[in-house]
Amino acid sequence: MAYPLMPKATAAWLVDNTALTFDQIAEFCGLHPLEVQALADGEVNSGIMGTSPILNGELTQEEIDRCENNTNAKLKMQRTDLPKPRARSKGPRYTPVTKRAEKPNAVAYLLKTFPMLADVQIAKLVGSTKPTVDAIRNKTHPQSSSMKPVDPVSIGLCTADELEKAVKKAQRRVEREKSGIATPTTFGNPFQKKTATPAAAVVTDDEDDGDEDGLDDTNDDELEETAGADDAQALPETGTH
Repeated sequence: MAYPLMPKATAAWLVDNTALTFDQIAEFCGLHPLEVQALADGEVNSGIMGTSPILNGELTQEEIDRCENNTNAKLKMQRTDLPKPRARSKGPRYTPVTKRAEKPNAVAYLLKTFPMLADVQIAKLVGSTKPTVDAIRNKTHPQSSSMKPVDPVSIGLCTADELEKAVKKAQRRVEREKSGIATPTTFGNPFQKKTATPAAAVVTDDEDDGDEDGLDDTNDDELEETAGADDAQALPETGTH
């Protein structure tokens, strides 16, 4: 579902200029009803300037009147030909100055709670560097003695979805590593199972040199002597002619 370009400013305008319920405004703007109520009470963003969704082409007065007469009706965004804003390309994540000091504590929490995460994954989640994560893991970081593990999701360094995806990816990697250690390394066809050669079938080089024809060394010597005697007997017969 598409939301207004400036959700809080639109919600503030709808609160001040319409009789819509907090639930209707919250659902249209993608906010929580309690957040809309806080905007109406001035507890948060008291200096925010309201923006008219009618002037922005996001709603019509007829649509507002329809939902004012029926509290169960939902506001429908008006179709517009304006181009949609481009999604921000992936890049280094900006961390507010007030939260930068909590990065080592968040790294310590991830190392303690999810030890299967790689250093690169933790650095990406928290917005830190691999050497920093490695120093905290090995307790060589200057602040190692004073660290207090803090959930990075609770302080806004990463989202719960990002953490869940990283943990699942790390678990799959660990399972692959375990299965790779259990299976023997094969050469040639990687899908062919390696079978052990029986001890009785192993032939040494010395045995193989003399027994290729199935005869032992003594039989070979006897054959050589017999062949030499036959040659000696054949020589005189050739000389008489």
